[in-house]
Amino acid sequence: MLKTFTHINQAVKFMELPDEMRKVVFYSEGKSYWPIFKGLIDGILDQSELYICYISSGKDDPGLEFDHIHYKSFIIDDGYVRNWFFRNIQANILVMTMPDLNQYQVKKSKYPVHYIYTQHALVSLHMVYREGAFDWFDTVFCSGPHHVREIRALEEKYNLPQKKLLEHGYARLDSLINDQKPVKVNNEFKHVLFAPSWGPNAAIELGLGDQVIEKLLSFGFKVTFRPHPETFKSSSKLINKIISKYYKNKMFAFDESISSLDSFYQSDLMISDWSGAALEYSFGLSKPVIFLDLPKKINNPKYKEINIIPLEVSVRENIGVIVSVDELTSSLVRKLSYTKVDSSEYIFNIGKSDSHGVQYILDLNKDLCSKKEVN
Repeated sequence: MLKTFTHINQAVKFMELPDEMRKVVFYSEGKSYWPIFKGLIDGILDQSELYICYISSGKDDPGLEFDHIHYKSFIIDDGYVRNWFFRNIQANILVMTMPDLNQYQVKKSKYPVHYIYTQHALVSLHMVYREGAFDWFDTVFCSGPHHVREIRALEEKYNLPQKKLLEHGYARLDSLINDQKPVKVNNEFKHVLFAPSWGPNAAIELGLGDQVIEKLLSFGFKVTFRPHPETFKSSSKLINKIISKYYKNKMFAFDESISSLDSFYQSDLMISDWSGAALEYSFGLSKPVIFLDLPKKINNPKYKEINIIPLEVSVRENIGVIVSVDELTSSLVRKLSYTKVDSSEYIFNIGKSDSHGVQYILDLNKDLCSKKEVN
């Protein structure tokens, strides 16, 4: 009850702000998404006098601790307070990484708000996300040409109004490339990052996580286990069972911070299934990936209606090898080496995505303010 009161109080405090202080709003589901937003927020604050409001549903979100004279943060729940908040928000622009706007509990505001979706993964928009996941956004920031093609094809297929599309790029990939530091590698063993996706057909949910880790440790490799945050929600018992079994093993490490990139830098290769993290790993660091041969991650059964092969399907064999768990051998892992991929073929504005996003938001806000003045 106390938490609910706090969240209501925070939502009300936001609503009571003067219009000038809530023109640009960011909504985050939790700490994993702060790295997506931080560069945009820094850029807007550096290049303008705009106020930014940051709303999060994660109590440990670093964005709640960020400090700037033109920045205010608020925490709300991920239930009915959030639903009320979204329905009643008044702002020029709302930036978010949460899909399915206006489809389920979270509805568009009854007031005019321009909704921007910014990517938190490089994967396809038509197979991995649910049908209609982006239909109600006004602008979609696209990580690469594949996102532009997919959105336009969906609009044409289902006779949807055309959204504004920004050739944006991908902030996490930029951070991965720009922030990496030389890592001292122990050549006596390989360090494997096991980073599967989430969902009913993902490695952990299928009960294969323990088998993969046990194999790798038996080969003499160091293993860092990095489950997806959504797997914590649905399969925490499976994760805890793995941790309990191996936590005393000096060659085993558990990485619960998906917002951190340390395990990307420190490892030699990744083992995944259909995780978008594998694309970041390959495109950003040119490190090899072993893909477990598991069923595709399909959240939209109608994805084939637009006749575009998802990026995570088409690029798979170019950036790694595909094997079953039974085919995972010591010799296979040892022979893998760096494979340079031309990331610019797949991703816009590498190293400069934030500057493009910042300029778009500043121009859009100026345009929206001008229209309000005319009216």
